[in-house]
Amino acid sequence: MGSLKTHSPGVYIVSFYTGYIIAGMAFLMLLPLFISLLMGEWNPALDFVISMSISLITGLSLMSFGRSRKTDSSQVDWRYGFIIAALSWIMLMFLCSVPYLLSGHTKSLLDGCFDVMSGFTTTGLVLTQDLDHLSTGLNIWRHMLTFIGGQGMVVLALSFLVKNTNGAYKIYCGEGKDIKLVPNVKGTARIIWKISLIYLLVGTLALWICGMFIGLSPLSAFYHGLNMFESAWSTGGFAPNTQNIMYYHSFAYENITIIFFILGSMNFGLHYAIWQGKKAEMFKNIEMQSFFITSFAACALAAVKLNQLGIYNDAVSIFRRVVYNVLSAHTTTGFGSIYARQFANEWGDFGILIMVIAMLIGGSACSTAGGFKGLRVGIVFKGLVSDIKKVLSPERSVRVAKYHHIKDYVLDDPTVKAAGLIIICYMALFAVTTLLGTFYGYSLADSAFEAASVSGNVGLSIGVTSASMPALMKIQYILAMYLGRLEFISVFALFGFVIGGIKRLCVRH
Repeated sequence: MGSLKTHSPGVYIVSFYTGYIIAGMAFLMLLPLFISLLMGEWNPALDFVISMSISLITGLSLMSFGRSRKTDSSQVDWRYGFIIAALSWIMLMFLCSVPYLLSGHTKSLLDGCFDVMSGFTTTGLVLTQDLDHLSTGLNIWRHMLTFIGGQGMVVLALSFLVKNTNGAYKIYCGEGKDIKLVPNVKGTARIIWKISLIYLLVGTLALWICGMFIGLSPLSAFYHGLNMFESAWSTGGFAPNTQNIMYYHSFAYENITIIFFILGSMNFGLHYAIWQGKKAEMFKNIEMQSFFITSFAACALAAVKLNQLGIYNDAVSIFRRVVYNVLSAHTTTGFGSIYARQFANEWGDFGILIMVIAMLIGGSACSTAGGFKGLRVGIVFKGLVSDIKKVLSPERSVRVAKYHHIKDYVLDDPTVKAAGLIIICYMALFAVTTLLGTFYGYSLADSAFEAASVSGNVGLSIGVTSASMPALMKIQYILAMYLGRLEFISVFALFGFVIGGIKRLCVRH
């Protein structure tokens, strides 16, 4: 019963490619290890040596088990692709949290896993303690995780390593990306990384110069510029200091981050199209139309209401405190230019509702942003308008509705249904997470705000997220971040795979 023959072929496929991804991620620990050695941070350096060893042993062991039966990427069908992506994220959450745990800056393994999942999903909520005194190496690691998570760990590992691109594409889609910029997945993933790295150079340079202008030393300005760009571009929300964007006390610094987190929330396909000279895409694309309309409406409504309340009375404060936070919420970035409890104590129910809606909508599909995406909002709205037109049109008239997303698509019922189902899943996740918060005694407004933040992978907090909150809420928030980032299907496939395996074992015994 314990021989290799008792296992489904899928077990070997999943094991091999999950191990491949884990081993690839393990080598990325070399960078924070090198930084720690360079800074003379010997204990953090040792932490990364231990963590890297554990990850490599785990990854190579899984690969070895997978190799015990001959597998190749042509065997990776859609089901296995989704399962590999979802399982990789769970295992990497535990493995990448080891440096946090060894550092002593987290109170438990659960808190470390929370922060890693928050980084991977580009959420940005933090349970790490004494953030202002974190080692340079660990802080670099935190921001690396959110930058890599924005592009995709699976994409990073497989696009450069897997030879057969058919299997790789299915795993790539399992990570919530389904766009092909060029015919093969390697080419697409390399373009995604090329776009990100070019912006990394430009954005870090801009924030570096701005940092020196506001009084940081050249080395400190570079360190902050690199970390803050990685968070802005990946719509991640992490910052090297507890005060987040408020640490810099700079209007210019805030404006630079706004530019890059809006760019980061845009579809990689849109970036590629614009780079190819198709500038009209910026206005024709259904996602951008949706984003412009919803972001303008949210900013305007919040600004008018808070001005009426007398909270912010001049244009500069409205832009820095209202527009900045609403756009940070809508792009699912999570940089906050006010303290967490100011949302509850100053913004009121109307302001909190605007923020909740913005966080749930999120940015663009196939970007670094979360939420149920402007593309789906646009498709569902167009589908509704199309149905109304059909009802009002003569019976014999034939109408073909279309939408433009890089190219023209026919708006058929399955497309609208698929978009609607994902939105329903997000709303159900948001409802369950809100319910749990109210069960533990938090107000409805506080629970809803935090639930929208974790479900939409945003990272703004109203003060609920803390190391002292109940363990079950931490687990639910981890699950919400995970489901929201992978957009449900991959995780459902993993659950089904595990349950199916358990059933088979029960039948055999």
